[in-house]
Amino acid sequence: MSVVAVIPARWASTRLPGKPLIDLCGKPMIQRVFERVSQASGLDHVLVATDDERILDVVASFGGHAVMTAVDHPTGTDRIAEAVGSTDANVVINVQGDEPFIDIGTIEALCACMRDPEWDMATAATRFTDVAQVQDPSAVKVVFDAEGRALYFSRSVIPHLRDVGDVATYWRHVGIYAYRTTFLRKLVQAPQCSTEKAEKLEQLRALHMGARIKVLAVEELGIGIDTPEDVEYAVAHILSGRNNG
Repeated sequence: MSVVAVIPARWASTRLPGKPLIDLCGKPMIQRVFERVSQASGLDHVLVATDDERILDVVASFGGHAVMTAVDHPTGTDRIAEAVGSTDANVVINVQGDEPFIDIGTIEALCACMRDPEWDMATAATRFTDVAQVQDPSAVKVVFDAEGRALYFSRSVIPHLRDVGDVATYWRHVGIYAYRTTFLRKLVQAPQCSTEKAEKLEQLRALHMGARIKVLAVEELGIGIDTPEDVEYAVAHILSGRNNG
């Protein structure tokens, strides 16, 4: 099985324009993400998918591999699909470009999971530790069956507790994906379904198509960088040595 990890890196960002090139203690963020992902075993190649020459040049400067993709892709999944093009890789791992501290073990677990031909896709989820966050629509919830197959993803609170006193475990979706390449190509060609349009969640299109999506339970949510405050936190995290490089 051949596996390629693709890191989408767009220039445009509402809160942090040029986010991939933000300096994090002497290295641009995209370099830190690239180097982090490259530490994972089971990957045959790591690739940056960008829409901007400045990002392309920076990736080349530190010895990474990047490809230019269209500026107007409607989703990150479409960008990933263009980047892999006619690749002969069997599996594509989509790693977000603003996750410089992504858990290497999660990437490796996704690679291992996709060795089972039963799965079209795989992703991850972690238990909510803050009850208040369960109510936050930006924190996507997922429910899955006994073998880890995704049943539904939602911005709403699922499962719903009908009776007072009932309890449930809530799982927060972690935005990393593994796709079988053949399925990825079908996914980006398929039209949006009604649930995807309503929730603005691409993975619902895959479920609508009948995809078998494995959900891996992980301990860490990760640290995404979306605001200036996140940048400050990331710098402190690096200086503390907690990211192991």
